[in-house]
Amino acid sequence: MRISSMTVHPLAVADPPLRSSYGRHAPYALRTLVVLKTTDGIAGYAEAHGGDGPLAAFEALKPLVVGMDPFQLSSLWRMWGRPDQSGDRSQTWMVPGENPRDARTRSYAAIEAACLDIIGKAIRKPVCDVVGGRAREAAPFSAYLFYKHGGGGGLGGDVREDEYGECLTPESMVRQARQMIARYGFKEIKLKGGVLDPEAEIETVRLLRAEFGPSYPLRIDPNCAWSVETSVKVGVALKEELSGGGYLEDPTAGLDGMAAVRQRLLAAGVDTPLASNVAVTGFDDLVPARELDAVQVVLSDPHYWGGIRATQRMGDVCELLGMGVSMHSNNHLGLSMMIMAHACLATPQMEFACDTHYPWQTEQDEIIAGGRVQFVGGAIPVPAKPGLGVEIDFDQVARLEERYHKLPYRKRDDEAEMRKHVDPNWKRLLPRW
Repeated sequence: MRISSMTVHPLAVADPPLRSSYGRHAPYALRTLVVLKTTDGIAGYAEAHGGDGPLAAFEALKPLVVGMDPFQLSSLWRMWGRPDQSGDRSQTWMVPGENPRDARTRSYAAIEAACLDIIGKAIRKPVCDVVGGRAREAAPFSAYLFYKHGGGGGLGGDVREDEYGECLTPESMVRQARQMIARYGFKEIKLKGGVLDPEAEIETVRLLRAEFGPSYPLRIDPNCAWSVETSVKVGVALKEELSGGGYLEDPTAGLDGMAAVRQRLLAAGVDTPLASNVAVTGFDDLVPARELDAVQVVLSDPHYWGGIRATQRMGDVCELLGMGVSMHSNNHLGLSMMIMAHACLATPQMEFACDTHYPWQTEQDEIIAGGRVQFVGGAIPVPAKPGLGVEIDFDQVARLEERYHKLPYRKRDDEAEMRKHVDPNWKRLLPRW
């Protein structure tokens, strides 16, 4: 069996005007569908980051993929997947999917996922069982809350219903959490911070704790918007609210900054774990992060760490180093959701609920045949279906691809959206507070 063809489909997915320290989301997020077909008539699928950069990378990779044996993934890794070792790996200034340091591993991860889908279909086993078996029966996810402007995403005749409404106050965030938890059954809560004044975000977390109680672990992620001093202030203020399975994620920039926050919090009697998917984005970051005691929970991502098997290896290293594991998310459709779920099931160390943007996308954009992936009690159960367990609706793919080609932008730029809609002089400042 060999790969006989590789096609890529650029997609545009409606996205609400969510906020973070990077700025404001555009009306559409960009994604890529990768389709591999074999000489045996098996099709394997993967979803990846979108835009001109990823598309060019896949085109460059195509000569290595077409003709390969889908079981020989290690050979492809040696030829293509190794990351660039020069420069700064930090995601601090780069939105996910735009860091050139991750370009090769992101591309490889998509090919690996599609090949594992093929392998699973060939031997009639789910991907998580192909790579070692299930550490759990379902992949737990957290309610991922965002401050947001009014609007549900999309443009013109494609404008979407705004399910959650404007949410720019602590009180409205509690309402958002109630809605999301009622619909999806999440058991943990993550707040994307770095948007309002830190005092308002402290109040938001306190109101969430008051509403849901200590049985719902809380976490907050300001994406490096705070100085070391502000990070310590917030950590001390939220000592109780972030206890019991929560954490403080990327409060400030860099491993040195994270280490300084950790040291000062411990000195103040606060042992809240610090998590990261900004200062730590690859294997070469793990040991320095541990030596500095800068990060206690690593947020993996099968898309930019290099695939499902790389996520498993990362889990093994984190276990050796005594670090916890969770999973980062980006705007995605159901195919990516299933890749993440299989990675979670196959990684025993992933004991924190994973992140997901999936509730922010809509049924109108789903490319999975039969509709959206369903949460059960805040988790994704992986059925005993071969491969990733899903097929693709190519009529829907054609609609999203047509929309992509009509858009004026080919990469994510949250700063430009802020200047367009909120403040013409806005720029991302680190630290802002």
